[in-house]
Amino acid sequence: MRQRSVATLIAVVAMGSLFTGLPGVPGLPGAPIPGARAAESGAGGPASPTGAHHPPGPGVDLDTVTIPQLQARMADGSLTAAALTAAYLRRIETVDPKINAVLRTDPTALRQAAASDARRRNGGVRGPLDGIPVLLKDNVNTRDMPTTAGSLALAGSPPRTDAALVTRLREAGAVILGKTNLSEWANFRATRPTSGWSAVGGQTSNPYVLDRNPCGSSAGSAAALAASLAQVAIGTETDGSIVCPAGMNGVVGHKPSLGLVSGDGVVPISAEQDTAGPMARNVIDAALTLAVLRGDGTTRPGAHGVPDALGGLPLPDELRHPRPGSLRGKRIGLWRLSSLGPEVDALMTRTADELRSAGAEVVPVTPPYQERLAQLEFPALLSEFHRDIDAYLVTRNGPRNLAELIEFNRTHPAERTCFAGQELFEQALAAPPTTDPGYRAMRAELKDLSRRSLDETMAAHRLDAIAAPTNPPAWTTDCGRGDNDVIPSSTPAAVAGYPSLSVPAGFVGELPVGLLLMAGDHQDAKLLSLGAAVEHRLKAWRAPRYLPTVGAGTSG
Repeated sequence: MRQRSVATLIAVVAMGSLFTGLPGVPGLPGAPIPGARAAESGAGGPASPTGAHHPPGPGVDLDTVTIPQLQARMADGSLTAAALTAAYLRRIETVDPKINAVLRTDPTALRQAAASDARRRNGGVRGPLDGIPVLLKDNVNTRDMPTTAGSLALAGSPPRTDAALVTRLREAGAVILGKTNLSEWANFRATRPTSGWSAVGGQTSNPYVLDRNPCGSSAGSAAALAASLAQVAIGTETDGSIVCPAGMNGVVGHKPSLGLVSGDGVVPISAEQDTAGPMARNVIDAALTLAVLRGDGTTRPGAHGVPDALGGLPLPDELRHPRPGSLRGKRIGLWRLSSLGPEVDALMTRTADELRSAGAEVVPVTPPYQERLAQLEFPALLSEFHRDIDAYLVTRNGPRNLAELIEFNRTHPAERTCFAGQELFEQALAAPPTTDPGYRAMRAELKDLSRRSLDETMAAHRLDAIAAPTNPPAWTTDCGRGDNDVIPSSTPAAVAGYPSLSVPAGFVGELPVGLLLMAGDHQDAKLLSLGAAVEHRLKAWRAPRYLPTVGAGTSG
């Protein structure tokens, strides 16, 4: 049974940020769209910076400002959507060459922002994302920009229609700022891929330490947010592809319950596990974006100032005036995963101490059935990928099925400049069809065991959520070696279709580590509310410094 709606969550989470006392945000000077990788220029390499970074204006802190705070400034006339969009476009032009996260900007972005400003002047604000710049992972269909999944095979003409989630963003008034790089084919091509690399976009770097990996597959979305290149971004996940990049880049990532966000028009791996989800620098912005993605985040025409979706619902006092008691009495099970190393384990100890000092009860847990889940998940995904990628490819110009895609990679050397393998494609081509009884039994067992692993653990310990480290410290990017990413924490929720949320937990040296929170089916609102309280307590975010490297003593 579904829990309270995300519209209620907006009241519970989002409005609290209006009372956090951010300094005023004056208007910003306009600017033309930068030439850096605009859609007309195709999907080439990183653009050259045009000069030193110029801050967008006095009193504006793109690193820390939240959507409700931006909406309040736009409502009182001290900020426009066009000025905000111009500031992010300038930041992309000057900062992104360091990290290579943004494939292309949308040449209509400033026109979209101007349309938002006109709506506001005429009393037609559509909701909390009206005028807010959003970046999209480049496996999300856009009718007016290429959608490549990082592959040259899809680098020709754009899709004929937007993904359903893009339609919802446009209807909510969001400014589609551009597309982000990703691990090619969402890390489902080779057995030893390098996360954040694609033939279309090259390698995305971790903004905290530039020779470290951003994790994947939503690498560009996470790195762009860490570098404050957009207010929010959209990622996608089959298992770990939102939450791991969020953790490794020190931002927030929410993997929604399966089916909460439409997957129509998103390049697939498996309909049984795939979901798009919001990524942001804070939980409030992620919650508001989820409300739009699932259809709760627009408001009636005629709303003025901060939209009704923010202001017209009951607001609990503890979020109007945040205080330490918001975690009091919450029961959180900590799955330590000591295999991620002693430095991460020590950080989890400090995190548990912080939560206990805020009144939460933290108890040790180990969800069962993990070894069996690891045995079954990959073979099931192979069958599902063959079915789902064939269905997607017939909607695009280029290879029409998986066999043709494999042949494309064999005959295009640029697809093999980082790693040559496409073993997963080849194994998927040979995998049993999803009509096979053996496959069906495997997926049924996966669904049963993954849900029981979380449901039984939560019931046995009377938990509000299960917590675990999201990620180890980022490893060094190395095309020859590939990823070093055995990270089991995302699997139970991913396979079960349950929600998970990564919030910043702290650092190992210069490298961010996230805390992954998991809850039961369609408990997204409850999980985001808890995540906001955890975020407020830990206060673990800090801006990246773009260090070229760190000493050998830091994990990697």
